[in-house]
Amino acid sequence: MNIVETSPRIAVLGAGRVGSALARVTVEAGYPVSVSASRGPDDLELIASVVMPGATPMWTADAIAAGDVVVLAIPLHRFPALDPALFADKIVVDGMNYWPPIDGRQEFFERGGAGSSEIVQDHLSSAHVVKTFNHLGYHEIEDDRRPVGDADRRALGVAGDDRRAVELVASIVDRIGFDPVTFTSLRDGRAFQPGEPAFGNLLTRPQFLELVPRRVAA
Repeated sequence: MNIVETSPRIAVLGAGRVGSALARVTVEAGYPVSVSASRGPDDLELIASVVMPGATPMWTADAIAAGDVVVLAIPLHRFPALDPALFADKIVVDGMNYWPPIDGRQEFFERGGAGSSEIVQDHLSSAHVVKTFNHLGYHEIEDDRRPVGDADRRALGVAGDDRRAVELVASIVDRIGFDPVTFTSLRDGRAFQPGEPAFGNLLTRPQFLELVPRRVAA
């Protein structure tokens, strides 16, 4: 895994509300950003110029290839069709959720109580999956940003099995305006899935650490 320490290129897969918001905040934070969707880059170009100014539309395979960090912000039902070979040795941020009352029951994500990001990691077996951004709404991605030191700065959980990948993603979370709370394994990301207390709650770092077991937080 090639870790880029300064400004990694971020590839956002998905141009819906979550993907668009993530593209905007990462561009504003100074990252080079590409974006892809089910439509081709020519169809996406006008939308991107208005909704995600500064982000470069690309075909999905090209965006993945060019990206140092690939963010999954696609509808969950589209995920199983992704080719795992495209993600070999990539850092992949899983911002998706499996929420049956909203998404309906999806057999691909029904695996004996495993967290949805663990299933993503199983499918993308050669990637380094990090779970974050999933436990806040698309509008909060922009509205809840705060500078370092702000007493109301919101905490985001960042969970993954690869320490260096977690640290890089945590640096992105910090740079765009949130306090990263890192976790020692992808399994720990279950603590901020739908139905868990941290999901959808605006929590400062001390509140997050109080709510989520300290034994997994760093």
